[in-house]
Amino acid sequence: MVNSEYERRIAARFTTFDQDGNGHIDRSDFSGAAKALLAEFGVAARSDKGQALYGGAEALWQGLAGIADRDGDQRITLEEFVTGAVKRLRDKPDRFAEIARPFLHAALAVADPADDGTVTVANAARALTAFGVPGDAAGPVAAALDTDGDGRVGEAEVVPAFARWFTVPE
Repeated sequence: MVNSEYERRIAARFTTFDQDGNGHIDRSDFSGAAKALLAEFGVAARSDKGQALYGGAEALWQGLAGIADRDGDQRITLEEFVTGAVKRLRDKPDRFAEIARPFLHAALAVADPADDGTVTVANAARALTAFGVPGDAAGPVAAALDTDGDGRVGEAEVVPAFARWFTVPE
């Protein structure tokens, strides 16, 4: 099933989305990620930021399911994930960026107590850890997102980086 190096790298990303580790991706993985981020930053689920995050999580789930859930069972298997990514997104990272944008926008807002549209690199690392990125990797990944070196990370940096991570084999 997973033959090329690109497919192996995409398959490795599957575990990031499979938040509960049950072997498939479904809506609960996205709502679980939202819940974890809200808990990390002490933001209430019923707040405007909390509701925006859950809405963004649902939009990301719907977009990914539309690309990858070939049998319509509301679960994405590893095979569906790899096939969906390879066949539908490899040459179109901008498409995935637009699917992910509402969730990433809302996630940044949750991690942004100053409400200025950016988060500190430290808060970006906290968010990544809440999403399941190991602590020793979260800091360097967050720092790499700060492409202009100002110590803050914004949507203009996060959205394309997320799309590249998902769609580009390197």
